[in-house]
Parts: sequence; structure tokens; C-alpha cells
Amino acid sequence: MSDPNNPNIHARSTPQWGLMQREMFWAPNEGKVQPFNTDPEEIRKLAKEKLSQGGWYYSSCNAGISWTHYANRTSFYRHQIIPRMLVDTNIRDSATTLFGHKLAGPIGFAPIGINRIYHPTGELSVAKVAKDLNLLYCLSSAGSYSIEDVGKANGDGVRFFQLYQSPDDEQAVNMLQRAYDSGFTALMLTTDTWQLAWRHNDAYEGNYAFYHEHGTGGIGLNDKVFLQRLKEANIDPAKEPKKAGAKWMDENIWHGHSHTWEKLPWLMEQWKRISGGKPFCLKGIQSVADAKKAVELGVDGIVVSNHAGRQVDGAISSLDALEKIAEAVGDKIVVMYDSGVRTGADVFKALALGAKFVFVGRLWVWGLSIRGQQGVDHVMRALLAEFDLLQECAGYPKISEINRDAIDSLPRVAIMPSDPNIV
Repeated sequence: MSDPNNPNIHARSTPQWGLMQREMFWAPNEGKVQPFNTDPEEIRKLAKEKLSQGGWYYSSCNAGISWTHYANRTSFYRHQIIPRMLVDTNIRDSATTLFGHKLAGPIGFAPIGINRIYHPTGELSVAKVAKDLNLLYCLSSAGSYSIEDVGKANGDGVRFFQLYQSPDDEQAVNMLQRAYDSGFTALMLTTDTWQLAWRHNDAYEGNYAFYHEHGTGGIGLNDKVFLQRLKEANIDPAKEPKKAGAKWMDENIWHGHSHTWEKLPWLMEQWKRISGGKPFCLKGIQSVADAKKAVELGVDGIVVSNHAGRQVDGAISSLDALEKIAEAVGDKIVVMYDSGVRTGADVFKALALGAKFVFVGRLWVWGLSIRGQQGVDHVMRALLAEFDLLQECAGYPKISEINRDAIDSLPRVAIMPSDPNIV
């Protein structure tokens, strides 16, 4: 099962990820047991067993009744791969380059906040796995460990910083400075979440960790501007952690103060000044008009995303938005993708429809909740192995060969789901 001495192992610039399958098939001969089944549905079920109710809701809740989440998943079915036969896949590679960084695959860790509710080591473990696998890591500014500590955990890895822009300009600029000082090489502004959408289960349970046990996490309490704001408000975070947490979130993260295109040049200028011109990206773009506006303003990259269905219920699927946006501006700006990715085939389809890079979220979150750092590593290695084997089996040895010709698409039809919470 897959020659462990295949010449491709030495010819490629990344590990032969697909050999993980051979190792797993051989493992029983050595009395080894796998950490857990990597089928996305099995991962989801196990994570639900492991997490507290609050942790499970935060990892799985969608806006409204999950129609956008369902749209994301069904659109992956609608777009289908066309395998090619008798292609030389003996020399193949999953490596890609993003903003000058050579990475082991076109797959990155999407920015997800407050990882400590999934496992005590939180973002630190995720950042370490990203470094070990040479994959892109993106830290959320709603994280539970400090920017500085996550930077250290990621070491010489490639890392981006995701910003929820505070209406307090001094606070926003200080976050950029901290990110740059900690080795983050690009800024990603999330544009779709000034305010959390209505999520039934979270609202019913009062499930908002920042108002409860986690407060400001490690980012707010290590920020000199925010500490000054606490002092000005006469709040002692040691004695009143919940008040401090509420102030951090309500005034700096999900504050409900919408920013506009008019404000964007200022933020971009601040980041470029601080970082010496490093990439500035927007996350949450879903319309062609917005993508064109980003190009017009000189943004370096966009992430086509609907926040995995967590912000606008009944919205267009990210994959369908990607196709239109890539056709319109794919030759003018770096187009990335996020939302609903569960498999190597999903990654392939997003690349084929125009993405240069694909972010993964809930899979690694659930892996973290199941077995910490080992769980994240197991999930991501399996995803890389699945993608590597798909390249071979489908006949696409190079990332550059995965394009629109590799996909056939079924007609767009409206189908009422029997279970809108499909994994």
C-alpha cells in the first residue's frame, strides 16, 4: 500500500503526506491505535462528547437556523471533481506560496477566538502544530492567549494576525504594533463581525465566555492601552474580571460600531507604516462589488467567507461567491477562501474555483477539543494526507493544475434539507 521508497518522496519539497494512510494500515501489526477516526462526522460527534455544553455551542452554533451553513456544505456537493487518468503523478507536490511564504500545503488555520474553552493549552498548541507542519497560522484578536505568547509558540512559522478593529484608534494601532513586534507577517481585518449575529443556543444559555470565566483572555490583559482604559474606568481586573472582560469585548472586539470603506485607508496606512509594507487583507468578502472595491483601494488579499454561516442566516454560500469573485478580480488580487471546509476534496474544489489558499476552522477546533495538540496534529495531517492522495488519484500532481476545468457543476436548485445542521 504505497511504496515507502517511492522516488517522489525525495523529489518533492514537502513530506509525502499520503504515507500516513500506509502507516495507519500497518499500525495494528505493531499494536498501535489511532487517536480517533478522522471522518468529519465522527470528529464532530466526539468533540460534542468531550466539550462542555457551552464549549460545544460556541464551536458549532450558526446564525439563525443554519441555512447559510447548510448552503456552504451543499455547494461543495454541487461542484464535482473531474478525475483525469493516465497522468504522471509520480512527481507531485502540495507545496504552495502565499505572499512570498513557501508553505507545505494550500491549507491554513482559520482565525478562531478563545481556544482555551476547547483545551487548556488553546492557541499555543495550535500555533505549534502549524509550525511543525509548515502551514499558515492565523491568530484571532479574540484569542485566549497573548499575541506575544502565541508568536513564541509559533516560532519560525508563518503567521497572520486577524483584527477585530476597535473604534478606539489608539487601541487598534497598538494591536497592530504588538502583532508586528511578535512576528506576524500580514494583517487580516474581519469585515463581517462588528456584532455577533443571533445564535439561538448561545443566547438561550447565556453562552458568552468573555462575560464569564474567560474575561479578557490573554490579549486584553497584556495590552497597555486597554490597561489604561481599565484604570480610567476604575476597574480592577483582578477584583472585577467579568467587568473587565465585558469592557474588552464590548468596546474593542464585538462592539457593534460598524466601520466603513472610508475608514479602511487609514487602517491600511497604519499597518503598512508599522510593518514596513507587509500584506493587508480583508476577510468576509462575499460580493463582487466589495471585491472590486478592495482592489480599487489597494488591498493585497481577500478571504471569501461568510464566517462559516455564523453571521448572516440565509446568505449565499461562500463557494458560490468565490466563483463569481475569482472570475471578476482573481487576476488583480490574492483571493483566499474560508467557510465549510471539511475534506481534501473541499480544498480541491475551492482551489479549482479560484482560491489561491484555503482556511480550515471547525475541523482543527474539534481536534483540539478531543486531544489537545495531538488532536490538532492528527486532524491536519489526515487532511493533508487526504489532499495528497486526491492529487494522485484524481490526476492533478501540481496545485497550479487545479483550475475551473477540473470541476463540473450541477444546476443551482433549492432543496429543503432534512437536517440543516449537516456537518
